[in-house]
Amino acid sequence: MNIQAKVISRQISEYLWRASQTLSTAESCTAGLVAVSLAALPGASTYFRGGIVAYANDTKTSLLDVSAELLEEKGAVSEEVARAMVQGALQRLGTDYAVAITGYAGPGGGPEAPVGTIFVAVGNKENTDVRCLTGDDGREENVMRATATALQMLLERLKNDFPLAEE
Repeated sequence: MNIQAKVISRQISEYLWRASQTLSTAESCTAGLVAVSLAALPGASTYFRGGIVAYANDTKTSLLDVSAELLEEKGAVSEEVARAMVQGALQRLGTDYAVAITGYAGPGGGPEAPVGTIFVAVGNKENTDVRCLTGDDGREENVMRATATALQMLLERLKNDFPLAEE
């Protein structure tokens, strides 16, 4: 984990801990890297419940309750599927917040989008924010960019939802 991810993860930890909120992840192309970043801090078990790495569509369906119809209609790499993954993680892992990532890290893209297209979602039961990343800087860089974006989005969301938690 790079230094920026450590700093952001520590800030996220403070917000979640102070607000008594819980967090889960649902990751596809990042294969659990967001979860690793969040769980690396001492005491993470007080707010981080776990993560689901759902690379395959049938895993998205069976573990995150993403409908097969949605996957068929919109494709696995879509804003709608990222939103559904957030809701599935919230429900399955019983958390207040969830982060989800689905995309094509490389080397190839798919019928829905070219390589480097990655949807990052952060939300709770009431509201989910989604960003679409584009551009292919190579698999490793695409994954790192998606992970950094997810952490930054989560931090921004927590700062917005819990302004009094900030020092």
